[in-house]
Amino acid sequence: MRVAVLSDIHSNVVALDAVLDSAGPVDAIWHLGDVVGYGPEPDAVVDRLAAAGAVGVAGNHDRAATGGSEIDWFNPDARAAMEWTRGRISSTTSSWLAAQPVRRTESETLLVHGSPRDPIWEYVMSSAVAGANLRELETRMGLFGHTHVPMIWAERDGRIDGISPRPAATIRFDGTSRLLINPGSVGQPRDGDPRASWLELDLGEGIGTWHRVAYDIPAVQAAMLDAGLPVRLAERLRHGL
Repeated sequence: MRVAVLSDIHSNVVALDAVLDSAGPVDAIWHLGDVVGYGPEPDAVVDRLAAAGAVGVAGNHDRAATGGSEIDWFNPDARAAMEWTRGRISSTTSSWLAAQPVRRTESETLLVHGSPRDPIWEYVMSSAVAGANLRELETRMGLFGHTHVPMIWAERDGRIDGISPRPAATIRFDGTSRLLINPGSVGQPRDGDPRASWLELDLGEGIGTWHRVAYDIPAVQAAMLDAGLPVRLAERLRHGL
């Protein structure tokens, strides 16, 4: 079974289309939340995912888009983009977002946006936080997003190892180590590489592979500026930060 794992698309349909084209036919698409926010095409992104039968979870931006109090914790740029999003998404998009759970288990794999113990807000960015979450993990593997940075956290012999995978890097998951894995961000990477990031899982072979895909960043920036979204959010796409 071949699965495309996507996270933090953030209303960037140009990046999403590039990833879907690169992935080609897959058996399933799993998304890890923050489908909307920041970018200019929330309805189009949800349309693509719904048409592809994608399953996944809600992120803090998805909850905020449907009226959640999460918006109260956003910085000024994120809040401005979310207020724009709230005023423009269709009822179909809003209903789809509202229906996303905060946790989902697929093929013995936990899907969350933030972390297993706090699926909406917690950032898994240190070995201490990763270790605490790995101890709570009840499946062989957990997939998370939120940080916009590709990452592997593994527990081996009581030690927590963190690995930053490069493009085309692979990992084997055979159940001997518990793992937390971040596919990186499709729509707004923050690891210094502006290309869209996604993770391919071959569940039969037990192999995960990270991919980076170039897309038309200037076109997305122009659409953001035309929509009146914050300039800084558009500019950071060029740098992947």
